[in-house]
Amino acid sequence: MLAQAPRTSLADSAANSIRAEIADGRWAIGSRIPIEPQLAQLLGVSRGTVREAVKTLVSHGLLEVRQGSGTYVRSGFDPSSCLQKMRLASLRDQFEVRRALEVEAARLAALRHTARDLRRLQTLLDKRGVPDAADGGAAFIERDLAFHLAVADISGNLALAETCRFISGYIKETIASSMGTSLPEPDEAAHRAIVEAIASRDPDRAATAVRGFMAPMLNALALGTA
Repeated sequence: MLAQAPRTSLADSAANSIRAEIADGRWAIGSRIPIEPQLAQLLGVSRGTVREAVKTLVSHGLLEVRQGSGTYVRSGFDPSSCLQKMRLASLRDQFEVRRALEVEAARLAALRHTARDLRRLQTLLDKRGVPDAADGGAAFIERDLAFHLAVADISGNLALAETCRFISGYIKETIASSMGTSLPEPDEAAHRAIVEAIASRDPDRAATAVRGFMAPMLNALALGTA
């Protein structure tokens, strides 16, 4: 039976109760969940709270609303729970995961890139520029992120590229961590070395370029100097 939602954070609690039903397999993928009045009664909340909870789960991809038919279970995997757990990871952990993904992305990009891909990387690198004092570097972080996501796209591996986008918030945190701190910020030369290595079509050189790019930051974190 559904656990009644506590009085605090009712919409979140209601969403968690529905999420638990899906995770435990009581509501299978493709099945229709109880209608709004029934859910409200089962959860001990208002229909408005149920609507808010369902809206949240729809945005997370767990539920799907079919007009005139009802609300159905779309997926048993909630990426938001993974992101919440990842928030417990240290900055070193985040850099290590980023390195693993970007090393493989660069390796594949070296093998699969086109002339157009190289022009795209060069354009993004030219646009990257330097941090903007006016906005605290926010625009620079977005430009830097765009360059690194482009390498993932050029890898030709959709799963890898989408994984990088899935954790893009954490990649931005690693970029931000090297601005205005003792953590060394990779300069344009370090970025350009990645582009040149990809252009060489040598996957080992591309992997080495990314490892070299990440090494100063990881070394600083390991020594506790950042």
